[in-house]
Amino acid sequence: MCELVLEGKLALITGGARGIGREIAMLFANKGANIAICDVNLEEAQKTAKEIEDLGRQSIAFKADVTSSSQVQDMADKILDKFNKIDILINNAGITKDNLLLRMSEEDWDKVIAVNLKGTFVCTKIVSRIMLKQRSGKIVNLASIIGITGNAGQANYAASKAGIIGLTKSVAKELASRNICVNAIAPGFIMTDMTAKLPEEVQKKMLSVIPLARFGEAKDVADLALFLSSESSSYITGQVVQVDGGMVM
Repeated sequence: MCELVLEGKLALITGGARGIGREIAMLFANKGANIAICDVNLEEAQKTAKEIEDLGRQSIAFKADVTSSSQVQDMADKILDKFNKIDILINNAGITKDNLLLRMSEEDWDKVIAVNLKGTFVCTKIVSRIMLKQRSGKIVNLASIIGITGNAGQANYAASKAGIIGLTKSVAKELASRNICVNAIAPGFIMTDMTAKLPEEVQKKMLSVIPLARFGEAKDVADLALFLSSESSSYITGQVVQVDGGMVM
């Protein structure tokens, strides 16, 4: 396998200010990419962009609602003005609003579906037009093992992530003839600020269903995103790759 490098590439990462998105942004920058960060928290996005610039790469931060076609289009136009291309799109922006189905409000259902699924659709539709003209591109969508298995109390989240999986496969078929690869990552339990705050007994229960007996780290997801965004994965498209320590086989 050739070395995973992104020298001179431009990657747009949604939800790139913190967490997994930030981890992907920093790794890609370390591998030579220039980074456009989209996030609802502009201040945090600008901090991450500054760290990327300190590495000697170019970076630009945007506050944009991924459910808004006009905001995403405006962002894409500004990226083109500065970089003249978008080589990689990482659809990472996502939210949760958990509750049992009978207690779940329509508002919480609609919001999760809008940000997670519609947001991925909007960004993919707008950026894919650019990639079609370039006749090249890599799109990586963040799904979840919950989109494969379902989970009590997360009907909205599971539906949104299952939708992303279906969207990924469909778009991969549509764009393959123009040398655009579209894949999805399905993380399992990844160690974040949220999981770190869980009671010890809850963490033990979660770990008991993971054969590798540990939580994943944001770096585990970022490493896979790097592979799927590099030339090393040029013959891989329409796939959903799990990063879950063997939890779902």
